[in-house]
Amino acid sequence: MDFLLYLSPLCLVFEAWQLFVAERYLGIKHIEKGIDPRRLGPGEPIAFAWSTAIFAYWLWMILMLIPASGRIQIICMLGVSLLGYSLRRNAGLRWILVILTLEGAIRIGMIISLLGDFWRKL
Repeated sequence: MDFLLYLSPLCLVFEAWQLFVAERYLGIKHIEKGIDPRRLGPGEPIAFAWSTAIFAYWLWMILMLIPASGRIQIICMLGVSLLGYSLRRNAGLRWILVILTLEGAIRIGMIISLLGDFWRKL
């Protein structure tokens, strides 16, 4: 259980990285120019690393459901991720960045809350 909690800072860094990448590829500059960044996409190494990190992150969230501590935060993170995915799938290009930003901010808040609970229990 403790090992999974020790991975929380890594997940926090991943969330920040994901927001940075989203802004870079779906940023306001691309939207203003009318460029559809979904057609450009990142290169294969970056796409592979990003996809692998997302799968590892989901695995971490699912495994974090097993211990009793932090279950509420993880359920919220999974719910926000699923809701965000369904909204992004049906949203226009202008709303995708907004949804990604809100989704990431909520997940970052939940990870910080999880780390705070862990810190108080020490």
